[in-house]
Parts: sequence; structure tokens; C-alpha cells
Amino acid sequence: MAEPAPAATASAQEAQPNASNVLLFPRGVSLALAGDSLVVKDRTQARCHRSKLCGISVGNPPAEFSVPLYNVLWTEVNDTGSLTIDYALAVSKKHFRVCTLTYPLGDLASEVVEWSNTLLMRAYGPAQKRKRAKVLVNPYSGPGGADKIWEQEVKPLFEAARMSLDVVRTKFSGEAVGICENLDLDSYDVVIPCSGDGLPYECINGLGKRPDARKALRQLAIAHIPCGSGNAMSCNLNGTHRPSIAALAIIKGVRTPLDLMSITQGNTRTLSFLSQSVGIIAECDLGTEHLRWLGAARFHVGLAQRVFSKKLYPCDISMKVEMSEKKDIRAHYKREQTESVYTKRKEKDAEGEASLAGEYTTSESTITGEGLPPLKFGTINDKVPDDWETASYDKLGNFYCGNMAWMAPDANFFTAACPNDGLMDVVFNDGDISAARYVELLTSVETGHFFDNPHVTYRKVSAYRFTPRNQEDGYISIDGEHVPFEPFQVEIHQGLGTVLSRNGKYEAAGPLGWEKASV
Repeated sequence: MAEPAPAATASAQEAQPNASNVLLFPRGVSLALAGDSLVVKDRTQARCHRSKLCGISVGNPPAEFSVPLYNVLWTEVNDTGSLTIDYALAVSKKHFRVCTLTYPLGDLASEVVEWSNTLLMRAYGPAQKRKRAKVLVNPYSGPGGADKIWEQEVKPLFEAARMSLDVVRTKFSGEAVGICENLDLDSYDVVIPCSGDGLPYECINGLGKRPDARKALRQLAIAHIPCGSGNAMSCNLNGTHRPSIAALAIIKGVRTPLDLMSITQGNTRTLSFLSQSVGIIAECDLGTEHLRWLGAARFHVGLAQRVFSKKLYPCDISMKVEMSEKKDIRAHYKREQTESVYTKRKEKDAEGEASLAGEYTTSESTITGEGLPPLKFGTINDKVPDDWETASYDKLGNFYCGNMAWMAPDANFFTAACPNDGLMDVVFNDGDISAARYVELLTSVETGHFFDNPHVTYRKVSAYRFTPRNQEDGYISIDGEHVPFEPFQVEIHQGLGTVLSRNGKYEAAGPLGWEKASV
């Protein structure tokens, strides 16, 4: 995936500071707000920003440097009579660390306070400052190491941003469900799992179990620090699977409504935020649990082991299809990208809005403690609605339904996915194609050509039912979690959940050529 470029060394020469936004200190030191940057003229500090080759500083020391306002974590005038500015410095393409600038006020006291407030306002824009976070660290996620990632890469950034942190290290699977089910909603703004995608799944289902589920899912945002194998939530919302880069995206993240999906299987109902899969993708995921130590590489190993088997997954699929032509889907994506306000909730059955400032607002009817919304199409135990399309597939190789674009770094299966359009993206293909064609099909995901591959059927649906046939056992994956190999039914709830995102939308590129689509 294309990572957001760490932007801590933008060219100061391009910035044109306004005189009213400049602070002048002794010895030729100055701080200036110029465009989207803080320009620091300080030879001593600028030495830290010299270009390096193999860890050795090269070239002449610069007289000044600039810090993008996006990287500014906090600024304040402290009790010692100094101005302090904390910011995130990109020490590599994969990592940020906290740096601090400190200058004595001298005779600038009143002027500095106003300037500091302006810097903070421009640095955060629509994002909420000093978020109150419930942090859940899963030490066992993915290849392990989440504790170290939290302590060394993430916590220092959150603390520098003056976030309020309540940290719990989970000890067993499912613990986060109980934590979120019993959480005091008014004490937190966001729940932040440090894990793979399993802990966000637990958090969402914990909130969904509450008697005030709808209120909880709207009021409490979910954000994600990637510490697992797939890290799809962070890839889509933060644009990265690097923990410290994700941490900065969360600090500056805006509240964004997110569609959630109800899964009914047997007599149970659960929520899904990411995907459901049956076939080769599910087997590559769930069938490689013993290879978690490999991280994301375990999916590639699983694919190599299975692609030559030509295994088939006979089934019946019923769908409430909303769009079946790729040209219509591409046009829909363009409308969502160009016309939608992603921070505005668009539920068809309930009012409410995720405020740009990070404040929770909703209609009076949704504050009264309602549980999950009713199921429009019934459960798996009910009759399939008459207006659904039903077909039998004897040679299915893969069925995949997604609510987000990236399923893992470099795995953008659902290029037309949107966070709040009230639709799920479904792809499926036959399994009796040659191994070479299968490899070509799956590698097209990384090149961005999967959407247009002639072997791939792509649909936008609002509900579907999947019924396995002629198989006693197999893998069904719900958000990467193993569920019984039994029929299941899924329907979408537009804007039911709330997340923090870097830009108020998914960071994926979209289907190739969507900008030229006719709408």
C-alpha cells in the first residue's frame, strides 16, 4: 500500500509567513506560521534536521527547518515562563518520534499566548484535541510485540498530544467484548485497540451487546494501532500499517461514520466491520493461524499452498443486489468521493451526525438507550425475500464480501468500498481456472487491476445469504475470526458505527479510472 509520506521536513523556502504570525526571539531565532507549516529559524535545532547518509550528517547545517502543522502535537506556555512545542519528527519512512522545542518568553508573554493558541487551532483543525482514550493492548496479536510497540512507539506520541490514557492489557480472547459492554460512555471519546483486526471486532461487538448499543456505537469512536498480521482497519482509516504513523493519524483523526454489518448464523447475531469470506481467502487466513509468527507473510504462504489444489466450494448465494455493472459501481464511487460529506452520518432509519469537532450529536430518539437496529430482512432462519437474486454455484473458488477496501497491506480487494454508503462490496470467482490464471487474478490485487479482471464478479449489495452445499466442514471467516461452517446471512446498517480516520474517508485509491466515470 502507498503509505502517507512522513512530512516533517517540508521545504521552508516555499513558505511565506505573515508578519503577524511570527515570533522573534533573541539571537536571530524565530517561529513563523506559514501555510501548513511551522517554520523554525534556529541553527541549533536545525542541526537535528540535517540530511543523513548511513546515519552520518552530510552537507552544511541549515539555518532553518519546517514542521508540517499536521505533525504538531501540542504547544503551551508553561509555568516556568517558556513556550514549549512538541511535534512528531519522521526519523524514517516507517517511524515518528517526539521532539520538543522550548524557548523562554522574555518580554513576549502576552503575544506568545495568543500565537500558541493560533498554532494549536491550526494544527488540529477539525480534529478533537486531548482525546480521552481507553487503550486495549493485546500482547499476543500477530507475531507478538504489541507491548513494546505501545510503550516505545505509540505511548510517547499520545502523551505528547496530552491525551488522557486508560490502558488495559488483555489476557484472553473475548475480554475486550466485556470491557466495551460495560464501559462508561461519558468517560471516553475513543477506544484504541493495539492489536490486529480481532480486537476492533471484539470492541464493536461489545458495544453492540449494550442495551444502549446505538448510542454507544455513535458516541464512542474506534481507532486502531496496527500490531497484528493484517491490520486492515488501520490501513483503511490511517493509511498505514506502521504503528507510530497510525498514532499520529489517530491524534489528528476526525470522527467518521462507518457502516456495520449484522451477521446471523444459527440463533446468534454479531456485528462485522470488515469482511466475510468463504473459499481460498478464508483458508489462507484461518488455515495459517499456526504461522502467526510470520506476520502478514503467512497469507502468502497459505496462498502458495492452496492455489494449485483447485478446490471448489459448492454453495447457494442469495443477494439483494443494488448494483451489478462495474461502470455503475465506478460512477457510484465517484459520487461518493466528490459529493459526500464523510463526517455526516447518512443513516436511512435514524438521524445523527458525527461532528467535525469530535463532539457527539444525535436526535433525542437515539439517546434513550435503544439497542441494535432491527433486521430489515430477518435472520438466517427466515425465508429468503422474494426480491433477492438466488443462484447455485458448483464451481465457486472464492466468495468475499467487504466493508473496507484494504484487507491487508497491498491487498486492496474492494477498491470501490466507501465507509458510509450503506452498501457492501461482494466479489467472487470460479475455482476451476488454471493455477496460472489464479495467480494472475490474485496478484492483480496488488497492481490495482483486480476490479476490472474479467474473472471477477463485483457487486454492490445491501444484504445476502450464503449456504454451503455438499461439504461437512470448511472455513468461514468473519473479520478474520473463525465461525461455524454453516449458512449465514448478512445485512448492512448505514452509519451505525463511528471511527477515527485520517481524512474522513478510506485511504485506498479507488477503482482505476474512477475520476473519468460518467455520473
